[in-house]
Amino acid sequence: MLYLSEENKPVSTPCPPDKIIFDAERGEYICSETGEVLEDKIIDQGPEWRAFTPEEKEKRSRVGGPLNNTIHDRGLSTLIDWKDKDAMGRTLDPKRRLEALRWRKWQIRARIQSSIDRNLAQAMNELERIGNLLNLPKSVKDEAALIYRKAVEKGLVRGRSIESVVAAAIYAACRRMKLARTLDEIAQYTKANRKEVARCYRLLLRELDVSVPVSDPKDYVTRIANLLGLSGAVMKTAAEIIDKAKGSGLTAGKDPAGLAAAAIYIASLLHDERRTQKEIAQVAGVTEVTVRNRYKEVTQELKISIPTQ
Repeated sequence: MLYLSEENKPVSTPCPPDKIIFDAERGEYICSETGEVLEDKIIDQGPEWRAFTPEEKEKRSRVGGPLNNTIHDRGLSTLIDWKDKDAMGRTLDPKRRLEALRWRKWQIRARIQSSIDRNLAQAMNELERIGNLLNLPKSVKDEAALIYRKAVEKGLVRGRSIESVVAAAIYAACRRMKLARTLDEIAQYTKANRKEVARCYRLLLRELDVSVPVSDPKDYVTRIANLLGLSGAVMKTAAEIIDKAKGSGLTAGKDPAGLAAAAIYIASLLHDERRTQKEIAQVAGVTEVTVRNRYKEVTQELKISIPTQ
């Protein structure tokens, strides 16, 4: 067992790790078997106050909230809301309301001083809007915000639509976090077309060295099946069909959403939870022709017998 002495030099001891205890009152590490003091004068890194309930802990803590990458200044500055009420919840009189309006204006001017701040403020609002429409989790929005900040630092946004670059960053974040969202789904919530968003996405991959894994058709299975109201057995069978298709080399060069849609269609037929190709295609964001072609390829290659109605 090694521990650090007062001179920060490693010292060996025969005491096993599970027998070493820490005495918080004395600031010492003690071996419970031999009673030997292994290290003393330990500095307590915790707070100097005690709290026994969550309310007491929140009241006595003197630190701010965690950093938030989806806010242009990461949430380090203060925010004056628009409620026009005092600490007791009472509505402010007209004179005080005008004073609060002036404070609010100067606070906004203090938060946004440079062109980069203005760019980030607009982009983060756009990211929050698209993220809410797509029901994206906070982890994906944080990842998209980091990618966009890197793009701003390298000057990739200059001369391009902020909306397009934000949409491309969201798509890259979804790919990195293995969240099934297609480029068409993201582009439909922007004024830019799919071609412009795809161009910005390729630019981010090339200039920022963002490592994006290859889309797995299984990432789309759960989302499509949930939207169609299918059971877990259908999802499991669809995932097994995709694994077999990978082993046969059927997934190479194929759209993952189309392949997942075909696997779900086959699994729904096998479990007698039938859905039409049109229903599945609409949810998956592909055409009926794609579902039909993938369905024929998979059933013929894997020799899957579909029960007749």
